[in-house]
This record gives sequence, structure tokens and C-alpha cells, in this order.
Amino acid sequence: MTHVVTDACIRCKYTDCVEVCPVDCFHEGPLFLVIDPDECIDCAVCVPECPVNAIYAEADMPAEEAAFLEINARLAREWPVLIKAHEPLPDAEQWKDVKNKLPGLDP
Repeated sequence: MTHVVTDACIRCKYTDCVEVCPVDCFHEGPLFLVIDPDECIDCAVCVPECPVNAIYAEADMPAEEAAFLEINARLAREWPVLIKAHEPLPDAEQWKDVKNKLPGLDP
């Protein structure tokens, strides 16, 4: 099993989760983060660190977020590993409560 970064991370990119990850399974793209399912050890320490509640255990993921399982796996192979936290995107506060951000975004 793995943890999955979902829609709430898009256009925010808070990286609090990265600091606590013991296995460096986060990868960074231009507008959001993903978790490499092959590296994730399912420890769940990242879940409470996410200020926008974007991370779910695979088994607990809401049905409407199911596409993110494949998105995380695919993009983790393409994007670089992120091992250190940094500032969120400049307009993260504007986007943090927006729902359904995936349509129109080419992950």
C-alpha cells in the first residue's frame, strides 16, 4: 500500500510533508507534489503535516480522487525527488480551498 497526494496539493505545493518523510518518496513537479508508490513505506507521518489535507492512504482515498493513484505513480517516474522543504507557490493561499483543480491541468 502507498500514500497518495491528491487534488488539494495542486497549485499550492506546501512541502511540510517532505521534511518528515523517512524515505524521500516525494517528487516535485511545477504545480504539485506526488508520492512514489515504490518508495513509500506507508508510515503515514506525512498525512498530519499537510496543511491542505491532500495526502491519503491508498485505502482511505475518496472515490473522486482515485485517478491520483495512477498520476502519482506515473509522475514519480518523471519528476525529481524532493528532499527538502521550501516555500509553497506564491499564490498557494488563493488555491488551498479550491476543489477539483485537476481538470485543465496536464499532469
